[in-house]
Amino acid sequence: MLFPCRRPGGEGVSEKQSDGKKASPPEASKKVRKQTSEESEAQAVVSESTECDWARLPQELLLHILQYLPLLDRAYASQVCRGWNQAFHMPELWRCFEFELNQPASSYLKATHPDLIKQIIKRHSNHLQYVSFKVDSSTESAEAACDILSQLVNCSLKTLGLISTARPSFMEVQKSHFISALTVVFVNSKSLSSLKIDDTPVDDPSLKVLVANNSDTLKLLKMSSCPHVSPAGILCVADQCHGLRELALNYHLLSDELLLALSSEKHVHLEHLRIDVVSENPGQHFHTIKKSSWDAMVKHSPKFNLVMYFFLYEDEFGPFFNEEIPVTHLYFGRSVSKEVLGRVGLHCPRLVELVVCANGLRPLDEELIRIAKHCTQLSAIGLGECEVSCSAFVEFVKMCGRRLSQLSIMEEVLIPDHKYTLDEIHWEVSKHLGRVWFPDMMPTW
Repeated sequence: MLFPCRRPGGEGVSEKQSDGKKASPPEASKKVRKQTSEESEAQAVVSESTECDWARLPQELLLHILQYLPLLDRAYASQVCRGWNQAFHMPELWRCFEFELNQPASSYLKATHPDLIKQIIKRHSNHLQYVSFKVDSSTESAEAACDILSQLVNCSLKTLGLISTARPSFMEVQKSHFISALTVVFVNSKSLSSLKIDDTPVDDPSLKVLVANNSDTLKLLKMSSCPHVSPAGILCVADQCHGLRELALNYHLLSDELLLALSSEKHVHLEHLRIDVVSENPGQHFHTIKKSSWDAMVKHSPKFNLVMYFFLYEDEFGPFFNEEIPVTHLYFGRSVSKEVLGRVGLHCPRLVELVVCANGLRPLDEELIRIAKHCTQLSAIGLGECEVSCSAFVEFVKMCGRRLSQLSIMEEVLIPDHKYTLDEIHWEVSKHLGRVWFPDMMPTW
């Protein structure tokens, strides 16, 4: 007699198989082990199909990911496997690099490790295309930057930026050392398109080398505060580099001849011209640019932006704003008189942005109203240590309307009068702007 065994479902079954034979205990055990083994293999296949094999990640995708990692994390990733290490040294990852050179005793910023600099020069200098140097105020850091530049003999840069986080930096380097290092880059880079060399001892002969090798490709040149460059030197650049679209320089380099060169038929339309008007000594004399030269510039490049930064004493503004000038962005870093701001309202019809850091104790009511009336493109204004009556300010906002996208006014600037108090003015201004507005507690420009 056969005793029934119970399945989990509770149904009784015979140990006799469907073919009428008995299943011995060893054979049943083998079947259980085989079934368990097959299930484990199936689970492993499913697991492999749902997990990513990072070692087999396509190199194009891996390179794209590595480009977003900081350099140190990128170096750690290169130790994962041979494939990732090979990707770490691919030229695509070394086209853009910023050398950070700082002295621990004078800077809290991190510096690029010397061993990494040696590796870049040895293995990747011919891959570099977009390079910048960020140095602190120490002469040692600037000299280190020049030493690196001198070794870039096998690369053809497209952009180069020399950035001093604080003065004097490059200006304290021996001039011959700096010029020699910069010449290496100018001679070997045949397609330099962007050059930022503010606050450096670059001179006229080195600019001639730049033009001789990169005149067809140069589009951006920023060289404010370069005392060894003359108006003739920058004029040489404008005469030869017909593709120049952005230029930044000090006012002493600006001339009628330069503007006419930038307005010639051979030259492309200029997009951005920045002029820094800086007084080194009180009472400094400044030359005048003819209105006809500015008119030629506007006729040739009607959409160009003229950005002017003024750091003058009040008695030095005599040559400025007596005739129409096509300035679009105007920044006064020092105190400026009511008279000068009145001339701005009359002679700057293209003005888009105006920032006045300081004025004095006389209200600017009439001047603001005049600017609102004549500067019909004005969309941004910032006022610091000035005074404006609440009524005049509301009238100014009303005249400009919703085109004022940026309105940064210190609370101390607004003087309550018989019409508005400080508590009331933000509602009235908000109504004319079409958005909520409050005075600033501190400057935002």
